[in-house]
Amino acid sequence: MAPTNPQVILLKEGTDSSQGVPQLVSNINACQVIAEAVRTTLGPRGMDKLMVDGRGKATISNDGATILKLLDVIHPAAKTLVDIARSQDAEVGDGTTSVTLLAAEFLKQLKSYVEDGLHPQTIIRAFRTATHLAVNKIKEIAVSVKKDDKQEQRQLLEKCAATALNSKLIAGQKEFFSKMVVDAVMSLDELLSLKMIGIKKVQGGALEESHLIAGVAFKKTFSYAGFEMQPKRYDNPKIALLNVELELKAEKDNAEVRVNCVEACGGSIQTTVSSLTDNVLGQCELFEEVQVGGERYNFFKGCPKAKTCTIILRGGAEQFTEETERSLHDAIMIVRRAIKNDSIVAGGGAIEMELSKYLRDYSRTIPGKQQLLIGVYAKALEIIPRQLCDNAGFDATNILNKLRAKHAQGGMWYGVDINNEDIADNFAACVWEPSIVRINALTAASEAACLILSVDETIKNPRSSMDGPPGGGRGRGRGRPHAH
Repeated sequence: MAPTNPQVILLKEGTDSSQGVPQLVSNINACQVIAEAVRTTLGPRGMDKLMVDGRGKATISNDGATILKLLDVIHPAAKTLVDIARSQDAEVGDGTTSVTLLAAEFLKQLKSYVEDGLHPQTIIRAFRTATHLAVNKIKEIAVSVKKDDKQEQRQLLEKCAATALNSKLIAGQKEFFSKMVVDAVMSLDELLSLKMIGIKKVQGGALEESHLIAGVAFKKTFSYAGFEMQPKRYDNPKIALLNVELELKAEKDNAEVRVNCVEACGGSIQTTVSSLTDNVLGQCELFEEVQVGGERYNFFKGCPKAKTCTIILRGGAEQFTEETERSLHDAIMIVRRAIKNDSIVAGGGAIEMELSKYLRDYSRTIPGKQQLLIGVYAKALEIIPRQLCDNAGFDATNILNKLRAKHAQGGMWYGVDINNEDIADNFAACVWEPSIVRINALTAASEAACLILSVDETIKNPRSSMDGPPGGGRGRGRGRPHAH
């Protein structure tokens, strides 16, 4: 009898490897769980999440990227969704929830095809085609806005900012804040560098007491003997920026003040006081010290060098002002985008429904599996209007049927009307967003879906990963030589 071949051990014992269709399906399911976490935050009627970290710090947020960042996602495939939400946040600043939902919905619609054994590469090819078509379609139908008329451009930017703030905690004050955000971005120079908009949070007071300062503002950082007698405002002062310890204090506060001032007021940082000449001094039009809430603040206004401004936020709870800051960040990014790319589309599910109809029509003109798959892509796009309806407690099926009919008749800007539980022309209703937001969301979501589909095996090495089984798994074998 021939000797049996000895068993070949390729991977270290305890290595967990799963592959094939079950692996794909489990990855798809993991992504569904992530989507469930942010699903209800979409849109003006979306709910907020309260996350508490290990140290007991509570964060209340509605921003997809923030929520996903705070969820400790361990599953390797699901991490992809966290990454696309972050990339959307970095690139466009808004639409983080939509991009996560879209990616998860693409996968959900494909699950049955994967289970039936359709090869992932076929799916990926169809999805790439569909994304390409959809992006071109957005570019084709997006409405460009005239930049010549400053007044008109300003109204457009305020509408975009208001749309971005609609789904946030501060939606009630969106008129007030969208004006402030547009003022802030308009006061920057061509580069629109985000660093130049400072946001300072001061607890106490009402939201409406927040205000915008054209210049640098910071907490009064040091006091000296007899400072009460000093005048509290100076016109056209010279500013010396000293890197000298005037009093012992956390370096961080002082450094921040110096750097902001250098960028805004001109001048250069000095390490000694011996050679102060005019050319190393900065200047501004007005310096004043003002009481804001319980703090005293120093304001430098009318800085010659940089176009900079500071938003001072007021509000009760700390979590609330933090969430307001995140919301304003989204709105500021949106306004920046709208200035750089002046083309916009209608939000509220309108653009998704239009793309869905377009791809569905297109899919009927091609044969084979591609037809099915592009149809799947088209169907998945409907998740955005559907979720908007679900979050507002509307009958989603009814509203989607109305929308499909309307888009088939050529009402291309019709989307969900949140206020009246109906559909409306969202372009006329001024629910606008920069088209780049949608383009980025589609490409990122489709990319993530394709990425997850192209993985058919996960190999986990138990020793190299630090997260072993909970409990005794941490730090196994550190400092002890292994037996093998």
